[in-house]
Amino acid sequence: MFKLHSSFLPRGDQPQAIKAISSSFSNGKKKQVLLGVTGSGKTFSMAHILKNLALPTLILAHNKTLAAQLYEEFSHFFPDNAVEYFVSYYDYYQPEAYIPRSDTFIEKDLAINEHIERMRLSATKSLIERKDVIVISSVSCIYGIGSSDNFKKMMLNLDVGKEISRDELLLNLISLQYKRNDTELLRSSFRVRGDTIDIIPSYEQDRALRVELYNDQIERISVIDPLTSKRLESLSHLSLFAATHFVTPKEDRLIAINSIKDELALREAFFSERNLHVEQQRICERTRYDLEMIKEVGFCKGIENYSRHFTQKAPGEPPECLMDYFPKDYLLIVDESHQTIPQVRAMYNGDRARKKSLIDFGFRLPSAFDNRPLQFDEFMTKLDHVLYVSATPAPFEIEEAGGEIAQQIIRPTGLLDPTCTVKPLNNQVDESLEEIRKETLLRRKTLVTTLTKKMAEDLTKYLTELSIRAKYLHSDVDTLDRIKIISDLREDKFDVLIGINLLREGLDIPEVSLVIILDADKEGFLRSETALIQTCGRASRNLHGRVILFADKITNSIQKTLNTAKERRSLQEKYNKSHNITPTQITKKSQQTILTSVKDVTSTTTNPPKHVNLKLVEKKKKTLKRLMKKAADSFQFEEAAKYRDEIRSLETLELL
Repeated sequence: MFKLHSSFLPRGDQPQAIKAISSSFSNGKKKQVLLGVTGSGKTFSMAHILKNLALPTLILAHNKTLAAQLYEEFSHFFPDNAVEYFVSYYDYYQPEAYIPRSDTFIEKDLAINEHIERMRLSATKSLIERKDVIVISSVSCIYGIGSSDNFKKMMLNLDVGKEISRDELLLNLISLQYKRNDTELLRSSFRVRGDTIDIIPSYEQDRALRVELYNDQIERISVIDPLTSKRLESLSHLSLFAATHFVTPKEDRLIAINSIKDELALREAFFSERNLHVEQQRICERTRYDLEMIKEVGFCKGIENYSRHFTQKAPGEPPECLMDYFPKDYLLIVDESHQTIPQVRAMYNGDRARKKSLIDFGFRLPSAFDNRPLQFDEFMTKLDHVLYVSATPAPFEIEEAGGEIAQQIIRPTGLLDPTCTVKPLNNQVDESLEEIRKETLLRRKTLVTTLTKKMAEDLTKYLTELSIRAKYLHSDVDTLDRIKIISDLREDKFDVLIGINLLREGLDIPEVSLVIILDADKEGFLRSETALIQTCGRASRNLHGRVILFADKITNSIQKTLNTAKERRSLQEKYNKSHNITPTQITKKSQQTILTSVKDVTSTTTNPPKHVNLKLVEKKKKTLKRLMKKAADSFQFEEAAKYRDEIRSLETLELL
C-alpha cells in the first residue's frame, strides 16, 4: 500500500530494529518501543515499519516544529501516497474565559491560518477516501472536531447527467458552509455566473471545480485553474466535502436545538433556585441568541461548545476527534514519546479548569465541558498498533511494550556520540565565550541552553555586543519565527542559538558541533537525566560533536548522562572498527518546512500580498505596540523605533 522512495538502504542498527518491530506487529503484538539515539535514522526506520505493516498511520509529535519536520521527511519518502498535516490552525488564540475576582469576561478571539485549516480538512478527506494515508499531527488530534459520521453524511455527490436545479445546488453548498462570492473566487467559496457555478473546495489550494447546468441537469463537471479559469480536467463524478468539520444535517440540527433548549431550561431553574438572577439572565440571553443563529444560518460563534448536542452523545462521553476518522486497525507512531505522552496527559485538566468559571457564572451551559480534549484513559482506548519512539523512552512506554525494546545505537554514518566534558560553574559565561569563538573560527555552530528566558535574552545581547552573531529561541517566539531562526542558523546567517528546553527534541541541525549546558547541576525538569541526554544529542549529528556541562557538583542526572554517553560511544567505536567504517559528516540541505511556506501577511515587505487578513494584521499591531512600550520603558529606544516602523508598515497594509 505504501511505496517508499529513498536512495539509501537501512544500515547500522536499522535493519535489525525494522525487522524486529515489523515481525512483532505481524505476530500480533500491539505495543512496542524503538529506542534510537539522535542521528540513528529513527524516521527512516519508522518509514520502513509503516510500509511493512501497510496500515493507515498517525504520527504524533509534541510540537508544530517537529511535526513540520516530519511532514517534509515523510512527503519525500512517500510521494505517491497521501501524506497529510494536522496541527492547530490558530495563528492567534485567546480562549473564552471569566475571572470572578475582577468580574472580567474575556471574549474568545482568534485568527485562523487558512493554509493549515485547508490541510486539516485535506487530512480528514483523505482518511475517508483512501487507505494509504499518513497523517503527521500534534496533540490537536485529541481535541473534538465534530462528528466524523456527519462529515461523511454531508458530502455532496454530483454526477454528469444528474437532475438538480441551480437553486437546490446553491442551497446544498450553503448547507456545507460554503460562502457565495461572485466578485472573487476564494477557498471555501463559490461563484455563480448564470448556470455555471465555480467552487474552490475547503481542502484545495490551486484547483477549482466548475459545474455547468442546462435545463436543471448537470451538463459538465470540470477541474479548472482558479486564476485563469483554464480547464485542466473533465470529471464524470464529484464528491464535495464540507467547508468545516463542525457541520450537521438539518434533521440533526433540529434535534440539537431541542436538546439545547432542554438543557437551558434546567440551567435556568438551577440558577433561579439559588437566587442567582444575574447568572440566570446571562445564560438565557446568550443561549437563546446562539439558538437563533443555529436555526437561521446553521452556525454560531462558539458552536463547538454545543458539540455534544449535535453528536447526540451522553454527558461525559468523549468527543469525536481525528483519531475517530481512522479505521479500527491503524498504526500510531508516538515520536519523542517521553515528551508527547505527558503532553497528552495534561491537556484535559487545563481545559476543564478554564471552563468551570464560565459555566458556574452563567456564560456557558454545562455541556461546554464536553467540548474538550480526550482524557488519557480515553486516548488509550482509541489505540490499536502503537510504536513509541524516543532516545530516552519513559518507564510508561517500556511497561506498555512489556519491557521489550528495539534499539538503534549505531548510526548509519558511523558518527559517535559527542564527547562530554564537565567544567566548574565559575566564569561559565566567559569560558563559553572562548569556546564559541573557537567554533565560529572553524565555521561551526553552537547551541547554548539556559534555565530562564531572561538569561537566554541577556546572554544573546551580551554576545551580540561582542560581535558574535547570536539569537535566542524560547516559548515567547512565534512558531513561524522559530522555524525561520533554525533555518537561518543552518544557512550561516548567525552562529550561536541560545534557548531553554526548545533546543532538545527533534531539532535536526547537523551544523551544530558544540552544545553548552549552563547550570547543569541545577537538577530538575530542565536538568534531568532525560533532558541532559536529549540536549547532548543535538551535537551527535556532527563529526566534531562535543558537549560542555558547567557544574560544581556531579548530580545523579549528570553521572547517568556521562555513563550513557560513554557506553554508547564504546559500542559505536567497536562496531566501526569491526566493520571498517570511517565516520562521515551528515550533509543535509536546509529544507523549507510546511510552516515556513505559510506566508505571514504581517511581515514587512515592499510587495504586500493581494489579500490581507486585517484581523491578523490588527493582532500583530497590538503585539508590536506592547513590545514597543516595553522597549521604551527599558530605555531601549532603538528597539522601540524598530517596532514603531513595523507598526507603520502594517498600517500601510491596512490601507491597500
